[in-house]
Amino acid sequence: MSEQTKLQEQEKDNFVLYVVLATVVAVGAIFAVKLSENEKFEPIKEQLEEEHRLMNIRVISESGD
Repeated sequence: MSEQTKLQEQEKDNFVLYVVLATVVAVGAIFAVKLSENEKFEPIKEQLEEEHRLMNIRVISESGD
């Protein structure tokens, strides 16, 4: 009976290891996807910032306030 208990403990320890390993892989995959999205949309973001900078002008009132 003690051999069966040891076997169950070893299986339980391996289960925790597998869950931790799967979690690390999943988080790594999500992180990689997010980084690639940032790189993909960076030129669009720069273009929008440039357009905003060009449109940010001051209008001088003609009424002489």
